[in-house]
Amino acid sequence: MIAAAALPLLVAAVWATLRGIEAAGLTEGPGLEHAWLWAPVGALLVVQTVLFACERPHRAKASTTDAWHVAVVVPVFNEDRAYLRAALTALAAQTRRPDAVHVVDDGSVHDYTEVRAWWTDHARAAGIRTTWQRTANRGKRHAQAQALKEAGNPDIVVTVDSDAKLAHDALHEILQPFADPRVQGCAGLVLAANHRSTLLSRFTDLYFVANQLVDRSALSPLGAVMVSPGSLAAYRASVLTDNLHTYLTERFLGRQVQFSDDSLLTLFALLKGRVVQQPTAIVLTAMPERPGHHLRQYLRWMRGSTIRSLWRARYLPLTHPAFVAQVLRWFLQLLCTGAICWLAVLHLRHSTTPSPWLIAVPLALGYAQALRYLTVRRDDETPEYQLVTWLLTPLALLWAGTVLRAVRWYAIATCGNTDWGTRAAGPEVSLAPS
Repeated sequence: MIAAAALPLLVAAVWATLRGIEAAGLTEGPGLEHAWLWAPVGALLVVQTVLFACERPHRAKASTTDAWHVAVVVPVFNEDRAYLRAALTALAAQTRRPDAVHVVDDGSVHDYTEVRAWWTDHARAAGIRTTWQRTANRGKRHAQAQALKEAGNPDIVVTVDSDAKLAHDALHEILQPFADPRVQGCAGLVLAANHRSTLLSRFTDLYFVANQLVDRSALSPLGAVMVSPGSLAAYRASVLTDNLHTYLTERFLGRQVQFSDDSLLTLFALLKGRVVQQPTAIVLTAMPERPGHHLRQYLRWMRGSTIRSLWRARYLPLTHPAFVAQVLRWFLQLLCTGAICWLAVLHLRHSTTPSPWLIAVPLALGYAQALRYLTVRRDDETPEYQLVTWLLTPLALLWAGTVLRAVRWYAIATCGNTDWGTRAAGPEVSLAPS
């Protein structure tokens, strides 16, 4: 399946590159934009596709991973009770069960008394040590730190969001890369649990899954994954314990940073060794179902991404693959935004009909990239439904290229606002009763 997805993307990327080279000799007219846009974009996709084809699930001996003490940390803040219960149920049903699960309620407005009582009994029956604390609201990082105090001295710490339902073998899979002593962190593959709820949650599932299998899959063979998702990530315990003070006290422009915790933990891991992705470690999480929630979440992510990119530039060696990838991201962001603005001015000024290549090339590349979405085999979906979702690629491209691009630039301009921005008064996504 990897080769099947990589080959069409490679063909499309080479085609885009050749179109750019062909247009490079033009000095005016609609061919100009192809030279400085499609050639570098296509060349980058060629490299990404080759690296994607190199990604393989890591494998370790069972005797190795079973010997580790694995602690799962679950911070909770105003989570929907049904989602939280589903997340905890999935932890107890793992093929490789965690040794301990530490839940911290970070001052939620909800009363989780019934869920807590049920989980305490359920975990005991499953042979899992568990703790459940309620603290004053101080943010996700402090909740994780409080859970870490209860964990004792684990070998591996797994961070799981309170709405994240792990596939039955996700914990087993995410532990596999740590048989390599150089690996300090591992990212799971995040899918939308509620992709059937709205059109927005459906095509954002397509967009985000494809991005994970493009960007992270390209960086994983280099040991340079830049963000491990909060829904499912694993780290050697020393990554957290050695950097706990910095993690809890990070400040930017004089303000305490309350978000981007996942990318900061990943940066700590990168400074100690390799960070990889295990695409077979699958987790289902709740995606925003309404535009307002979606945009606030993305704004928070992009503000965090801006801060984190500055930290990578400051602390990573110039030769580190993650530093190089960060520079390429800046370049492509400026290039694509500049292309959109330039083309708008050019065609408005000359009242010319846009070249069909301006639609055909990005559409072909988008469809080719999104083919990776079809390589994921889901227990909750049929291949036919996934195929129809893949056909929504133009909608995802339009949304990402216009609305999300504007939000990203706004986030860069307002990155000094370090508030969380969602779920202050309660859950924004609820699990409908079955």
